[in-house]
Amino acid sequence: MESTTYGQLLKENRNFRNLLAGQFISELGNWFNFIASLGLVRLVSDASPMAAGVLFVCRLMPFAIFSPIAGTFVDRFSRRQVMIITDLARVAVALMFLLVTDAGDLWIAYLATIFLSTFGAFFDGAKNAATPNLTGKEGLLAGTALMFSTRFLLMAIGSALGGWAAAIFGYEVAFIINAASFLASAYTVWLIPEDAVREQETVNRAGQESFLTELRQGLHYAATNHFALTIILMNVIWAVGGGAINIVFERMGGVIFAETEGWNPDVAVALLWTASGFGLFLGMMIAHRTSIHLDRRGSHYKFIGWTLLIHGVLFACAGVVPSLWLFMFFAFISRVIIGVEYAVQETLFQRSLPDYIRGRISTLERGAELTMFGLSSWVSSLMIYEVSAQVLTILSGLLSGSAGIVW
Repeated sequence: MESTTYGQLLKENRNFRNLLAGQFISELGNWFNFIASLGLVRLVSDASPMAAGVLFVCRLMPFAIFSPIAGTFVDRFSRRQVMIITDLARVAVALMFLLVTDAGDLWIAYLATIFLSTFGAFFDGAKNAATPNLTGKEGLLAGTALMFSTRFLLMAIGSALGGWAAAIFGYEVAFIINAASFLASAYTVWLIPEDAVREQETVNRAGQESFLTELRQGLHYAATNHFALTIILMNVIWAVGGGAINIVFERMGGVIFAETEGWNPDVAVALLWTASGFGLFLGMMIAHRTSIHLDRRGSHYKFIGWTLLIHGVLFACAGVVPSLWLFMFFAFISRVIIGVEYAVQETLFQRSLPDYIRGRISTLERGAELTMFGLSSWVSSLMIYEVSAQVLTILSGLLSGSAGIVW
């Protein structure tokens, strides 16, 4: 199948441009929030690994828990309206962090993070289900790569800017920027026509069955469709090691390199996320040309397995390097490789899903992955009391790379 190029999709598809612009703005704000909330928790808890672990769980687990429900919801109701309402709700929630001033207020930060994650599950479910409708099959690879690459680019830019903003202006500015970003995102989604985000057949089928029946249908499809089940299981296995990255970056940047090389903790952590984000962005951007080559050779499946394995080994190597810059280099290269793999994998997955059930399956896959990601983050926050951050880095790389062997 001939794929639309990035330039063609951006130039010719206004509705996709609006959705992409909304994601770009809100993701920028999200990373301001992530760096600022992590720094705020570190500050008021005296750099407690447990407090950071709780924050990561609050950030990941509600998304995972509510994703299957969100998927069913966006297959039944207006995907456009879901995105607008959840964006507006997150404007108020993002400002709750301004109320955190000492350790006794940590519960506010945790509660706000839970709300952001929950609303994010519904927004992402609607966005992911709507994207193939906006791009068409020919533009899906380019659309998938652009949606994820801009997310990862914002991981790089947003975390870097968030780190510097927190260090120079204070955490409050970052939280206000996050709130404003959701407002701007809601406006860009409002510009997209309702009929552009779902097929007419899906509209006709919506609501014919009860909510619980449609939820069960999604679970049954995921359990019985061989390709969907394989993708879900592989991503869960990857997350066993991948979830440790939150604690790895926090301890290596915010503690180890901050102490040994004199880095500002917020800046050091932000730089690690920046390297990771740029790597994923670059990987996504070269995925289009890579996919054309794989189409010609019919080697998608070998490519997915080997890239998963190699990226994990490279990330494990970061655990033995002596400086922040070398750590950033290995993190960057491993993320370039996994970025290409994920774009190819996700495109194959989305193409395989019928529109009427796409919201349920894509959010179920994402929810299952993030459930394990959150559990891995929590276990890692406990392990850091027993093993060094360097050992945890090695384990993270090897475990996430094992998904390639299983594949």
